[in-house]
Amino acid sequence: MKNNPVFSKEEMNPLQNIEQWDEDVLDRYPEPGQPAKPKEEFRNYDNPERDTVREFYRLNHKYQTYDFVLEKEKEFLQFNRKEMPVWNAMEFLNTLVDDSDPDTDLDQLQHLLQTAEAIRADGHPDWFVLTGFIHDMGKVLCLFGEPQWAVVGDTFPVGCKFSDKVVYPEFFENNPDSKDERYNTMYGVYEPGCGLRNVHLSWGHDEYLYQMMKDYMPEPALYMMRYHSFYAQHREQAYEHLMDDHDREMFQWVKKFNPYDLYSKSPKPPVLQELKPYYQELIAKYLPATIRL
Repeated sequence: MKNNPVFSKEEMNPLQNIEQWDEDVLDRYPEPGQPAKPKEEFRNYDNPERDTVREFYRLNHKYQTYDFVLEKEKEFLQFNRKEMPVWNAMEFLNTLVDDSDPDTDLDQLQHLLQTAEAIRADGHPDWFVLTGFIHDMGKVLCLFGEPQWAVVGDTFPVGCKFSDKVVYPEFFENNPDSKDERYNTMYGVYEPGCGLRNVHLSWGHDEYLYQMMKDYMPEPALYMMRYHSFYAQHREQAYEHLMDDHDREMFQWVKKFNPYDLYSKSPKPPVLQELKPYYQELIAKYLPATIRL
């Protein structure tokens, strides 16, 4: 896929808003102690809301090919679109709103502050708190005109056989890589135990943010950023054959982060002006004066 195809409006934005993906993940992985929904419920074609999520994954699984990912990395990892202070980048993210969603009064920034404040309340290191605050900053890709399914969604390796542990695996039938002998074997273009640093995952906000922050944050934070949507591994252990021992050690941090990512949201908004000085100081401790998007 050397030239990006032109997508229709419906293909660009199959979800009512990108938070629908987060809500779907929470449905699949409810809080500990809550009953899990039967998998058949996720195949309920009579549920209009579920149908939009299915369409999102149909597009995601069809178009996230090995070549597509390499093209997106080449396109976006030049970081040549904007340069601004990190707090301003968070406010830029906050322009990603959807007035059609009546169920939430909280914006992107407030949700991220809730995640970070939950981490802070549990006494974790300040870099962990900062990771909670910025972990979805890569969703600014939506503001650069990217399709929803190339910004959010469960991530998975490309360049090798798609696991049936990835959500809606039946939709990979439409992905040309599934019929390409270079990519449709267990290891594909990779070697056994090669380590995730050598593996390309489907393109989205996780990889974009990781690449933006890799020179500044501690390694456990970088694993959290890069793999927090990689549910097929940190929840389903589907790609053990590509991981090395260092990945397994670092994934303990990804698993530590996951509950805050999923379960820290509440309808009570944080008081932004009270928290802003703390987070600006935290940003200044770890990150440069300006960041390139």
